[in-house]
Amino acid sequence: MSWAGPGSVGLRGDGVRVTHRNLAAANGNSPGDFDAELTDESLVLHLAGDWTIDHAGALDARLRGLSVPSAVRRVSLDLGEVEALDTAGAWLVHRTRRELEARGIEVELHGAAGAQRTLIEAVASLPSEGEPEPKRASPLIDLVARTGEATIDLARESVRLVGFFGMLAMKTARVLLQPRRLRLISLAYHIEATGVSAVPIVGLLSFLIGVVLAYQGADQLRQFGAEIFVVDLLGISVLRELGVLMTAIIVAGRSGSAFTAQIGTMKVNQEVDAMQTLGLDPVDVLVLPRAFALMITLPLLVFFADLVALFGGATMSNFVLDISYGQFMRQFQSAVDVGHFWVGMVKAPVFAFTIAMVGCYEGLKVGGSAESVGRLTTASVVRSIFLVIVLDAVFSVLFAVLGI
Repeated sequence: MSWAGPGSVGLRGDGVRVTHRNLAAANGNSPGDFDAELTDESLVLHLAGDWTIDHAGALDARLRGLSVPSAVRRVSLDLGEVEALDTAGAWLVHRTRRELEARGIEVELHGAAGAQRTLIEAVASLPSEGEPEPKRASPLIDLVARTGEATIDLARESVRLVGFFGMLAMKTARVLLQPRRLRLISLAYHIEATGVSAVPIVGLLSFLIGVVLAYQGADQLRQFGAEIFVVDLLGISVLRELGVLMTAIIVAGRSGSAFTAQIGTMKVNQEVDAMQTLGLDPVDVLVLPRAFALMITLPLLVFFADLVALFGGATMSNFVLDISYGQFMRQFQSAVDVGHFWVGMVKAPVFAFTIAMVGCYEGLKVGGSAESVGRLTTASVVRSIFLVIVLDAVFSVLFAVLGI
């Protein structure tokens, strides 16, 4: 093995290290140089001196003349004696490593200081001159790849959420068996925040939903002279589906997002870490009061929303169809069974637990930045509404099978 050029380095056949380095200082600088040590299947290149742009020309000429025996399978670049390294020297080291790896030789860096290794890796990350740009995948392949990645991420997130659900269910059962563990002051505060404060927006939207549903139903039923059946349509749809579903969606956007933002901000401010340091369980302190409060307030809000939506529908029926409030109530009593009311009310605690669980789970995932709070708050609302709609579909199929 040999290197061409002045001041070359060679190896004897017996594997003895041979050095012809010229490290004479010039103006206080040590010219960059290297020598080699060969064993059976490995080679060690000992780099020394200043590997800088001042000596890059000579080093480049010698490195280009490098001839590695075919028996060598491993090369070690030892930078322990390198006194100075700049971008030009780092590029020479990287180029040597890349050319050796292209021949199937394993290359390792040893003895490099932290800054030297960082510089070499930074140079390695840059595109080489004349290197062809990586071939772009077709849009279809890219779409399939992104779909696969999203599916894997969704599966992993689902597993973690199920794990959080199991843990929360166990702690909920423990609180039910030991009610003194529940923080009543926090519970009362969140009942007020998620229930009383939500009454205006829930009432307004429910009234408008009742008005729109009655108007659209009347417009269609008038064609068959069956205007009176708008009461049946309104009563059954509001009590079974629309009342609880719309209220849950409103609460998910209002209270679920608030849970995520509150807990996420506490995470950013390291308040959750302080709780754990004091021996407090964040789930007991932050999650359970919110979950119980929402499970209490959502059924009450659903009941209120049902009443307001029916009143809105009755008002629109009075204006559009000349159905008096008395006629509306008589038809409602004859057409709508109390079972429809309980079908909607049974869903409310389940939706409430789901919304609180997702909101608190996303809040506890927040990292150390405000951007994380905003991103996970949005994710909390989207996932809560998605799960509420999925659960509503499951309930609908279940009640249809049971004949309820």
